[in-house]
Amino acid sequence: MAEKLNSGDAFPRMTLNLVGGGRLELPEAVGAKVVAASVDPLDKAKEVADEVAFPVAYGVTRETADRIGAWWEDRRGIVQPAEFLLGPNGKVMASSYSSGPIGRVDAADVVKLINFYEAQARK
Repeated sequence: MAEKLNSGDAFPRMTLNLVGGGRLELPEAVGAKVVAASVDPLDKAKEVADEVAFPVAYGVTRETADRIGAWWEDRRGIVQPAEFLLGPNGKVMASSYSSGPIGRVDAADVVKLINFYEAQARK
């Protein structure tokens, strides 16, 4: 596993394949956006995408997990949750890593953090 990304680190450039077609180039500087990325193949990821209102990427590999410092679980062939808030310059503003399905960042807390950073930028 590569080193975790910390505040101020440049987020690595990568391309994610999206359910429904298209690709997402990261880091992308287009305002606040939620994106989920999964190791699942397209058909399985589509099941998740059908239930959420944000883009879902599929086919994430161990290489991708290593690039962002996320924990790859060999037994099940999955990447454990890693969450990032990126600034408009493509740098990590905040990061969170989990070794299991608990401990994910609450959406309301992310909104508060974005509002805080925006207020600081206006000063």
